[in-house]
Amino acid sequence: MSVASPPRITRDAHPAASTSRPGILTAKPLRHPDTSDPAIMSRRAWWLVAGNFLLPGSAQILAGNRKLGRFGLGATIVMWVLLIVAVVTGLLWRSVLVTLATNWFVLVAAQIVLLAYALLWVVLGIDTIRLTRLVKARPAARIGVAALAVVLTVIPAGTAVAASQYVATTRETISAVFGAGPSVPPSDGYYNFLLLGADSAKGRDHMLFDSISVVSVNAESGEITITGIPRDMRDVPFSEGPMQELYPEGHQGLAHPTCGWDNKINQLNTEVGLCRDGEALYPDAASIGSTPGIEATRDAAEGVLGIEIPYFVFIDMDGFAALIDALGGVKITVDERLPTGALHENEDGSLSGITGWIEAGTQQMDGDTAQWYARSRYTTSDWDRMKRQRELQTAILAQFTPGNVLANFQDIAQAGADVVNTDIPDTMISYLAELALKAKEHEVTTIELTLENDIDPDNADFAAIHEMVDAALHPPTPTPTPAG
Repeated sequence: MSVASPPRITRDAHPAASTSRPGILTAKPLRHPDTSDPAIMSRRAWWLVAGNFLLPGSAQILAGNRKLGRFGLGATIVMWVLLIVAVVTGLLWRSVLVTLATNWFVLVAAQIVLLAYALLWVVLGIDTIRLTRLVKARPAARIGVAALAVVLTVIPAGTAVAASQYVATTRETISAVFGAGPSVPPSDGYYNFLLLGADSAKGRDHMLFDSISVVSVNAESGEITITGIPRDMRDVPFSEGPMQELYPEGHQGLAHPTCGWDNKINQLNTEVGLCRDGEALYPDAASIGSTPGIEATRDAAEGVLGIEIPYFVFIDMDGFAALIDALGGVKITVDERLPTGALHENEDGSLSGITGWIEAGTQQMDGDTAQWYARSRYTTSDWDRMKRQRELQTAILAQFTPGNVLANFQDIAQAGADVVNTDIPDTMISYLAELALKAKEHEVTTIELTLENDIDPDNADFAAIHEMVDAALHPPTPTPTPAG
């Protein structure tokens, strides 16, 4: 007895089977679309492009290489997690975030990650355009989808590249401006910084410091006290060091017959940097990014004020205007009209070379005007000029708000790297940033060692100056009145 073979199942014999494949296609229209329908292909293209922007890698997961899609999606999740962690850290542990954001290795790693993510986004964007199969879409949709895909690829990729450039600028600026030495603890509750301003166009050994001041920052509250030292102050004492050995009774003496220095404090840079063997006097100066002239001036400032000054900040006035312009200018109230230009005082007392005037009143100064405001010494005295320099310093500090710095970051960083030089170690940046935020809550205190405060720069009482500075930095605590 023969067993009949089972009937062969064909598509015609089972109508239900003939609809099974179309059912699969309908269930996965993004991966298996009906390419013969331009309307479906157009909608599919819009969905893939929008989805890839909102969730990078989703287009590949739905319609392309799933491994690439999962990698893109995972990278995006990691980036969002890192961003959220950074925001939370900034809100709860700001000093930790600043420490990481100024660490050389962290900045290099961040730059690499950002560039890699930008490249990944470009790859995902190009692959998404390929997956849309625009030739099958409606003609009108082809241009729109292609334009949208390019825009949604360029914006995030460009943002990542820009962020990497910000990171690179930060790293380069920190390396160019800050030192690499160890940090030191505060002295009597203060961090003291010697602030020097000069025009180095003729070389740093020849320049005379136009502005000499000491910025004292309270290590707890962030309160700032700026003490101005007249550049013409004579017979200054020195703290312990090579200059004190040369001048145990202070910087006394007449002008040098051949080199041209005298005993003014701003002449120390010429004396030590040009006329003496400065490297023998200060052999470690170059290793900390300083110069013998700066070190000698630091020793003099310590002797004048009676405080320790572990760090210096040198501002090159030759490019000072660029920094002010990068900050968006400064707001200054001018007390009296001041001339600008290549000024020269004639024998009859008149001035020649005047190119303009800084008018009295409150005004927003650009860098060039602010530079003339700080430098002008005609029609006013050197003491008035010191006061104006202190006003300008305060105005510049006021401009360093987080929003202003972020908005003009590239320009500020570039100008700062060109203008500012310091031996402050980069390890102190996070701590100083915290103090800078605290300083915004207080008024800046200024002390001018001039005749207005009974200080004669030609014959100063340095013991009295020590007492004045100590009283300003360590005011007596008020005694509470007993109840009743």
